Amino acid sequence: MSAPDFAVCVYCGSRFGAKDTYRIAASALGTAIATEGWQLVYGAGDVGLMGETARQAQAAGGDTLGVIPTHLMALEVGKRDLTRFIVTETMHERKKVMFMNAHAIIVQPGGAGTLDEFFEVLTWKQLGLHDKPVILLNIDGFWSPLVTAIDQIIDQGFAEPSLREKFTVVESTDAAIDLLRRFRKASKE
Repeated sequence: MSAPDFAVCVYCGSRFGAKDTYRIAASALGTAIATEGWQLVYGAGDVGLMGETARQAQAAGGDTLGVIPTHLMALEVGKRDLTRFIVTETMHERKKVMFMNAHAIIVQPGGAGTLDEFFEVLTWKQLGLHDKPVILLNIDGFWSPLVTAIDQIIDQGFAEPSLREKFTVVESTDAAIDLLRRFRKASKE
């Protein structure tokens, strides 16, 4: 079976976080990606928002690609029942495989690892190494302090104002999916 022609890389927490709205949004995102006929690319964990997103994508009949480094197999409970399951040697390799297999990136709430993934793809986009959409899913204002920090970086002269144009902030799963639909339509024209 061949993979869908559009894949969305989702970065998110290996925990559920303090608000149930994060889990609800992760569930909706997994379902929506599968319903659109897109492939979910993610960190292959079966815990927290990662696991929730993947389980819902699977429940909706979606194609899933999980990528996990050997040292996180036990900690993140590697989800082996995915459409494709790849084990890497390092975190760097994991991030590269996830990025290279995706057409777009959605960043859900998460911790330091999620921030690392976001800033890596943001930096690559700033350097002109890709032009994939990067979407911050700002559930209940979770990413608002991050956006403020990025605005401060720009205001203080450490980045050009164009940095703010390298990612899009949306407040709901529906808005993220709509943005990707519009991106796909524009890229086909």
